[in-house]
Amino acid sequence: MSTNNTYLAMFLGSKTNPRRAAWDAMPEKDRRAKEQEGMAAWMAWVEKYKAVIVTMGGPLGKTKKVTQRGIEDTSNHLAAFTVVRADSHEAAAKIFDNHPHFSIFPGDCVEIMPVMPIPGG
Repeated sequence: MSTNNTYLAMFLGSKTNPRRAAWDAMPEKDRRAKEQEGMAAWMAWVEKYKAVIVTMGGPLGKTKKVTQRGIEDTSNHLAAFTVVRADSHEAAAKIFDNHPHFSIFPGDCVEIMPVMPIPGG
């Protein structure tokens, strides 16, 4: 069970994905038109699910990794995040079915995980 039926959705996208390469190879005019289409679809998704969106989140920038060795630049496939509330993990996942992140934009997927209570908290 998650904390207050809260779920973290992580939008992932690989820079080496063939769909991303095709996106990057598009003529600028075509890519801009596709971006506008994608953002309109994303905003329609937000409007449809605004009652369950806890935190809109947003795009993620460059990554720093902190370890016992110190701080270093790194990269990963994390592209954006959103937090939603749903009655179940399955219901939370269904919110992102056919999301513009991968149905229009060249994103790979959206991974949804429950936000768990802190042990002993």
